[in-house]
Amino acid sequence: MPSKQIIIKGARVHNLKNIDVTLPRDRLVVLTGLSGSGKSSLAFDTLYAEGHRRFVESLSSYARMFLGQVDKPDVDQIEGLSPAIAIDQKTTSQNPRSTVGTVTEIYDYLRLLYARIGIPHCPVCGKEIRQQTQDQMVDAVMALPEGTRFMVLAPVVRGKKGMHEKVFDDARRSGFARVRVDGALYDLSEDFSLDKNSKHSIDVVVDRLVMRPDVRARLSESIGQALARADNRVCVAVIPREGEEAPPEMELSGSYACEEHRVSFGKLEPRMFSFNNPFGACPHCAGLGDLSTILPAKLIPDPSLTLRQGAVACNGFKTMDEEGWSGPLVAMALEPFGCTLDTPLRDFPPEAMQALMYGTGAKRYHVTRYFDRAAHEQTVAYEGVIPTIERRAKMFGEEYYRQFAEETPCPECHGRRLNPMVLSVTVGGLNIDELTRLSVERCEAFFAGLTLTPTESEIARDILKEIRARLSFLRHVGLEYLTLARKAGSLSGGEAQHIRLATQIGSALVGVMYILDEPSIGLHQRDNGKLISTLKDLRDLGNTVVVVEHDEETIRQADYVVDVGPGAGIHGGEIVACCTPDEVARCPRSITGDYLAGRRRIPVPAARRPGNGHVLRVVGAREHNLKDITVEFPLGCFVCVTGVSGSGKSSLVNGILRKTLLRDLNRAITYPGDCDRVEGQTYADKVIDIDQSPIGRTPRSNPATYTGLFTDIRDLFAKTPVARARGYTPGRFSFNVKGGRCEACEGDGVKCIEMHFLPDVYVRCDQCGGTRYNRDTLDCLYKGKNISDVLNMTVEEGLSFFDGLPAITRKLQTLFDVGLGYVQIGQSSTTLSGGEAQRVKLATELARRSTGKTVYILDEPTTGLHSEDVKALIAILQRLVDAGNTAIVIEHNLDLIKCADYLIDLGPEGGERGGRVIACGTPEQVARTEGSYTGLYLREKLAEAPAPPARGKKEADGAKKAPAAQKRSAPAGEGEKKAPAPHKQKETGAASAKNEKKPVPDTREKRAKNKKTDA
Repeated sequence: MPSKQIIIKGARVHNLKNIDVTLPRDRLVVLTGLSGSGKSSLAFDTLYAEGHRRFVESLSSYARMFLGQVDKPDVDQIEGLSPAIAIDQKTTSQNPRSTVGTVTEIYDYLRLLYARIGIPHCPVCGKEIRQQTQDQMVDAVMALPEGTRFMVLAPVVRGKKGMHEKVFDDARRSGFARVRVDGALYDLSEDFSLDKNSKHSIDVVVDRLVMRPDVRARLSESIGQALARADNRVCVAVIPREGEEAPPEMELSGSYACEEHRVSFGKLEPRMFSFNNPFGACPHCAGLGDLSTILPAKLIPDPSLTLRQGAVACNGFKTMDEEGWSGPLVAMALEPFGCTLDTPLRDFPPEAMQALMYGTGAKRYHVTRYFDRAAHEQTVAYEGVIPTIERRAKMFGEEYYRQFAEETPCPECHGRRLNPMVLSVTVGGLNIDELTRLSVERCEAFFAGLTLTPTESEIARDILKEIRARLSFLRHVGLEYLTLARKAGSLSGGEAQHIRLATQIGSALVGVMYILDEPSIGLHQRDNGKLISTLKDLRDLGNTVVVVEHDEETIRQADYVVDVGPGAGIHGGEIVACCTPDEVARCPRSITGDYLAGRRRIPVPAARRPGNGHVLRVVGAREHNLKDITVEFPLGCFVCVTGVSGSGKSSLVNGILRKTLLRDLNRAITYPGDCDRVEGQTYADKVIDIDQSPIGRTPRSNPATYTGLFTDIRDLFAKTPVARARGYTPGRFSFNVKGGRCEACEGDGVKCIEMHFLPDVYVRCDQCGGTRYNRDTLDCLYKGKNISDVLNMTVEEGLSFFDGLPAITRKLQTLFDVGLGYVQIGQSSTTLSGGEAQRVKLATELARRSTGKTVYILDEPTTGLHSEDVKALIAILQRLVDAGNTAIVIEHNLDLIKCADYLIDLGPEGGERGGRVIACGTPEQVARTEGSYTGLYLREKLAEAPAPPARGKKEADGAKKAPAAQKRSAPAGEGEKKAPAPHKQKETGAASAKNEKKPVPDTREKRAKNKKTDA
């Protein structure tokens, strides 16, 4: 009888402290706890790693060479383990050919559907085309001029790999003498062979004829033989005379053809509808839909400069003068337009700019050019800056030149990826591209209303069943707003995870252990119920579902909860509670239980900030699904942008506002999304984008190097007595350069031993023992600790060790304040989660002296954070705003949303039904707005505490009305009483005393105060 439990004994992976835990099988189990407590170590690095390892070890050694290995986790024993499938937060393929349709396999079924019941139309006139008879084919060939020499060919192979020996043997036995292989004629009596790894096209030469009136009978017989041999297809190739160019070959088919325009279709095949196959892809863009185009605007960031001053920002054109290589030729090419190397580019007439960028055609110039101060006299044409860059990119690689390029729709297919013949095949009146550009919701409606003939219904029954099921799964996980044509690389981590979840539901496996990493990421509270229902469906099929999650609703709906903690890092790694959600809520030692029971909560701020009187205004935003809206972001406030998934939050903040501020304030080369203009940049001095990207790409990067703390620590060790006596500089204490590092491992601390088909083994360096430094460097001590000991300290330990050194403790204190006290000072950046990396960036900004005019932009900063960590994050953001700065946050977490000063709620739905402003104002105002999903769920959160007083004029009953463009597009909230913008409100009462700012208390005092409040 199979075990009903998964028993883990002696788990010691990462910070897990030799724990024993038992999980019920075929249940929804949630692992929760503070960030860094060891949840992922238990779920992924122990459970999944062992399940995957056992599966791989069951295969042959040859198969293991291709699958890779997972190291055996540090655990004594695991019993009752099922085959494991991990659905983590990694994004889907960044391949530009991957789309939502291909990732979910829906596109594969669509290709099959169009190949079996698709109706071809003439791509020229659009009329439905029918099959050609043999007589019609003969008539088409007989229309050739008299005396024309031509061959009748049977196209037996098209674009297939192999040596095709059987094809040639069959042709010999049938009495044919010649074949055409890849355009070259061969006699079958010759001895030749093909490369089996290359694709080939083979035609059997059925007959060679000269057009005469009496050739009809023989031609008809030859076409009949070709049709029988080549699956109802025939090719007629005209043999040109000497000096003549060969006309296009006639491709004739017994399947489909347009008589008027001589357009012929072969048999419809699924590969014809694939943009990843040369038979279906647009030949101009090879099925990508976009082309990388060098843009003049990116090449010339500052048109006020001259060519001599480096107006063209690309290597090879930055320095133009009369004694260079490019300068003399460019000067001569521009001379007819009245321009020189000293003319500002903004003064160039349009024809001169066109000549500079794209050349002067075939005209040649006699010019003396200089290379390494040597003169070279030449007569050459000027090809232009952009053609030169494109040629160099092909020769030397596109990595450097990519910064000057932008993806633009292919001029041939206009982004549709497929060739015109394929796009002329329809089902239900839509071609395959038009169908994939519909949202999932509209696709479901299309297939629900699709009318087919009885024969078509019988053919497509199973295909339609699979398509409808997969569309339904996408809708159930809250992704009904996505289109099947959307590129997979443009999906957020949450969207990518939900797509993989929908794919797994479609597989309907039984007896599997699914392990998910925070599936609620990127989902609005409204859609959480759909997700939980989906997880329960997986469970009800007979699977064990293990979810690493912080969302309160998911925890409450779980069958079993494992709370890992009690703290993070060295303070975690223990099992605090292992029981039902109600029992966890009664556990006094569980911080999660405290939040479930209400013993702890994130308080609503005592008052809302009115702002500093200035706003950032985005006018006429139309990027993606935004409906020509105008939105104001009050400065000096904590602003939160909310709305359901796909409502347009990222398009507004990241696509338009962030890129505009980076361009105008930080002098970055960015290209904002579609809008009329952005106003108010003069009231800010810089923008800082704090995302969840890694703080470094190599293991050598760590929190100390990113925050600048490592520089201070190296300076301190360089001042120790031993270091001064030996003349060591701060560079001696870096493990990235030669000198003080261990050269045996080059400062890595470990060596990699390749094991071929077994996983690579990393062993501690035997020379330095993993310390990264040589012995002479480790002789330098501060308070009895060497540089390696310091890097292995946690931030919390470092605070007490460096007490009395303000330059170091200030940076350590900010890391501690953002909740990273458990992280090692020198911990590799590759081991940090996205949330930890984001908090390191926040700490770095906090450690800097604030100008009070900075705009901070964060996209879902609560990802991966427990409620206790969210409380710390909110405190940090409030500190930034208390200093006069502005924080603009895209967020779904209601605890963070309720603490904002100002909300901008977009919606009402996702995709095409989104992109409108539903409400904007304080959280209390938005909560009272009818039609706002955010307001609906926010009411419950705000009901936990009394409404905070406004620092400005008394709040009106309803949410603030949007400007004119918003009024046209926001049906929800109409009829609400109009409220003035926060920055225009008059201050009253105690808060009006010149808007005095209270001093920010010390962080330790804040924590003590919060603990008293929670108690």
